[in-house]
Amino acid sequence: MGGALWWLWRTDRLIRGRDRRWREADAIGACQRSLAEVDAMSWQEFERYVADLCRRDGCTDVEVSGRSGDLGADVTGTLPDGRRLVVQCKHYAPHRYVPSGDMQKFVGTAWLHHKADVAVFAATCPFSRPALSLAVQHGILAVHRDLLGLWNTGTPLPELLPLNGTGQGDHTHRRRWKNTYGS
Repeated sequence: MGGALWWLWRTDRLIRGRDRRWREADAIGACQRSLAEVDAMSWQEFERYVADLCRRDGCTDVEVSGRSGDLGADVTGTLPDGRRLVVQCKHYAPHRYVPSGDMQKFVGTAWLHHKADVAVFAATCPFSRPALSLAVQHGILAVHRDLLGLWNTGTPLPELLPLNGTGQGDHTHRRRWKNTYGS
């Protein structure tokens, strides 16, 4: 009798463990969309997807404005450590660059108007040099295409914060990128 109970208990634990691992893998897979899938999204879907990434990383009170006139705050929320997060999202074609004008507008509103503790500019393309320089100078995390790929595949947002201004690669990387996406 004791052996049969032990066997039932052990079998139940094994089945539950397999089910838990499957559910965890499925949840991770749902968040790991390829950049091609992200490129196929509309700008509204991209904003909602960025909000989902923030929630996945433990942010609370996450809201998507989803309208024009939001003064650069497409997604707002609170980081797990209590800091206020403001995200500007730009869904551009991969061959484009985020111009410095877009970054200037966000710099002008993120800190003063939205009272951000952490400001993030997420884009589906690289940033122009002046835009990236402006982001680094003003402490805005520029999530360009390469960092978006990292965030997309499970790297938490707080771990990306120190990487600001990096990852767009050297001259060889940029040439290979241009050959792939044109323009």
